[in-house]
Amino acid sequence: MGIVYLTGAGPGDIELLTLKAYRVIQEADVIIYDRLANPEILEMSKDGCEFVYVGKEDGRHIMPQDEINETIYQNALKHDVVVRLKGGDPFVFGRGGEEAGYLHARDVKFEVIPGITSAISAPAYAGIPVTHRGVAVSFRVVTGHESPNKKTSQIPWENYKTDDTIIFLMGLHNLSKIAKKLIEIGKDKECPCAVISKGTTKEQKVVVGTLEDITQKAKDIPTPALIVVGKVVELREQLAWFEGSI
Repeated sequence: MGIVYLTGAGPGDIELLTLKAYRVIQEADVIIYDRLANPEILEMSKDGCEFVYVGKEDGRHIMPQDEINETIYQNALKHDVVVRLKGGDPFVFGRGGEEAGYLHARDVKFEVIPGITSAISAPAYAGIPVTHRGVAVSFRVVTGHESPNKKTSQIPWENYKTDDTIIFLMGLHNLSKIAKKLIEIGKDKECPCAVISKGTTKEQKVVVGTLEDITQKAKDIPTPALIVVGKVVELREQLAWFEGSI
């Protein structure tokens, strides 16, 4: 039985891949990868490496998570080195914990290789620090995939009223609901926010607005995208650096 590396591919810019991730990708007998992993990373692999695509999009899954878990396991039975390549970080809304648990229950050796999460790196490439002295001393990362109107929501919305910075991942399709919910719990409708599409890549696009108008301003922005809410968004006017360097 082989070893499985639950590997973070980073946010998109291939140069943000970690050295350890680079090493195991070169050693891999098979790479099981998702939609958000930069496909150029696969070119780093050795000759003969197999590739298995298990990408997910909103409403369109190549295979459900339980089948992905089993696919990883079955490949560990056949190969010495299995790389499960996941966009961003495996443990930040990446279902990495579930995959690790599945392997643990079957006595498969695994290691977790953290990746740079888009929650921090995409705002940085947009000139938005998630914390800044005198502006924000904390930040919260939230799944945006769960609807704010869900009857059994696990999101403690009332706690977000006083948060300095809130980052929603995978929330573009729920942007209108998220903005309305934040205003409903007491956030100022003029609170600055930004939507960052394809952050850290050459296709990066950034739209800035307020909770009141961001849905309309970002209506044509493509996925994947994340949402940043808070006064730190205003720092983009001084700190934006990436788009001008592309």
